[in-house]
Amino acid sequence: MDADFITGLILRLPVILFSLTVHEFMHAWAAWKCGDDTARRAGRLTLNPLAHLDLLGTICLIVGPIGWAKPVPVDRSNFRYETARRDDILVSGAGVAANFVLGIVFALVLRFFGGAILAIDQVGPILYEMVFVGGLINFGLAIFNLLPIPPLDGSHILQNLLPLNAAIRFQELRSYGAIVLLVFVLGNRYLSAAVGFSILGYPVYTLMGLFGGSQVI
Repeated sequence: MDADFITGLILRLPVILFSLTVHEFMHAWAAWKCGDDTARRAGRLTLNPLAHLDLLGTICLIVGPIGWAKPVPVDRSNFRYETARRDDILVSGAGVAANFVLGIVFALVLRFFGGAILAIDQVGPILYEMVFVGGLINFGLAIFNLLPIPPLDGSHILQNLLPLNAAIRFQELRSYGAIVLLVFVLGNRYLSAAVGFSILGYPVYTLMGLFGGSQVI
């Protein structure tokens, strides 16, 4: 491991832990508010990162652009029948929305306070880099999880928006989700290496520029 990797790891790790924890906490909180206390009883309605982290998923997020935490257990039979599909959308979208909000906050901090942060003696550039990485990671988590590929949050949202017959057929495709997701991840990495274009990177940096302005361009 070289010095740059160690430095990058030190900068990324606190932001990764925070971002993944908030994402999973919001899933648990939304499920609880919709009538399912499965996650709360499992100890997942907490901001303690140790309750949410998946070792392999965290390592992948540290060394690459994509990672994950332990899925929050949700028993959808606890939702009211009349609102079950809506509630499933709310639970699935809660983590995504939280990451979008965090990404916007990090980017706006750079937009309005980036210069002041850089001016802080010695630690300024470090703090600036942590805030910048925070924006990238949270926008990246939000966009990645919105992909309609099982088992990502976007697949639950899409399934509940489809007509019932189409939703049943989509459910049957879930067994192939891991393969499709792997192909997507490998394809994204190949494009990044071959032509410098990332399917995920483009919208992430676009959002950073939109909310962060010239500070992040």
